[in-house]
Amino acid sequence: MSADPSTVQQRNEGPDIREGMGFFERYLSVWVALAIAAGVALGQFAPGVPATLSQFEYAQVSIPVAILIWAMIFPMMVQIDFSSILGVRRQPKGLIITTTVNWLIKPFTMFGIAWLFLIVLFKPLIAPDLAREYLAGAILLGAAPCTAMVFVWSYLTRGDPAYTLVQVSLNDLIMLFAFAPIVMLLLGLSSISVPWATMLLSVFMYIVIPLGAGYLTRVAVIRRRGRSWFDERLMRRIGPITPIGLILTLILLFAFQGEVILNNPLHIVLIAIPLIVQTVLIFAIAYGWAQRWGVPHSIAAPGAMIGASNFFELAVAAAIGLFGVHSGAALATVVGVLVEVPLMLALVKIANRTRSRFAAVAERPATA
Repeated sequence: MSADPSTVQQRNEGPDIREGMGFFERYLSVWVALAIAAGVALGQFAPGVPATLSQFEYAQVSIPVAILIWAMIFPMMVQIDFSSILGVRRQPKGLIITTTVNWLIKPFTMFGIAWLFLIVLFKPLIAPDLAREYLAGAILLGAAPCTAMVFVWSYLTRGDPAYTLVQVSLNDLIMLFAFAPIVMLLLGLSSISVPWATMLLSVFMYIVIPLGAGYLTRVAVIRRRGRSWFDERLMRRIGPITPIGLILTLILLFAFQGEVILNNPLHIVLIAIPLIVQTVLIFAIAYGWAQRWGVPHSIAAPGAMIGASNFFELAVAAAIGLFGVHSGAALATVVGVLVEVPLMLALVKIANRTRSRFAAVAERPATA
């Protein structure tokens, strides 16, 4: 008996995008665009609001922005299960690829591509100081692999969810120690000076605190209420906090950035170009390497998605913490948010349409 052609096609292409993404994720680029418009309008027609909020600072850290960023990151950190890293022995090739691409290739290709476009090719279009700030934002994006949205990409490519969790948890653990040195190295190569104390404060505030609080919350809640209550009750309650924090942060950011946007709308496009080139390149490296190594598609596709996409919440937070909400670095990280979703959906389609190129033996889930 032959299979229904529509069923075969769906198996090859993966789930419908509408099935795997929530309403917010599906239209993330739209919300970001609306947040940009709202922020610019706020800055132009009610300048007293951002001016008042900017007065609440401690040690040059904006308290309102810090609260919004913690709200944005914390629900994602709660989901990380570090015990899953014990699964490292399963399909070690997948972990070798994702760690090598994310920490030994991606930050440096991002630096090289962003330098080529922003400093060299676009030199007649961007003032040198502003171009270096945009480069700094690109470096921050390149040094942080995706944490949350990758679970959506994994689902849409029929990825192995357990192995995706291992990949994300391992990358988050490495990020705790590698993010600051890599960023400082690349900023130094770009002649962008940032004190180590400022960088370490940023890492402590936006990685150590939310990661530690998320881990302790996860352990305490599961111990007292059980895993099902954690998944079905707690996560449903705190999950919406992330998009609310993201949108409010962007509105505030663009309330400060409005003048730059209105004066230089072309800069949004110029920043987006190297970010798009970098995303496609990293996906091609990781995905092609996995195929040649015989890694199952259910592991190869999510692994390539982790490297291709960015932990943009952390990049936005670090850019604001290091360079301020008015900086070109902060603007560059927000452009990363703007282009990420439509670009990643295109890569999801490529991954699904090339599934047949992976060997049949590689299609068996690693957790089976």
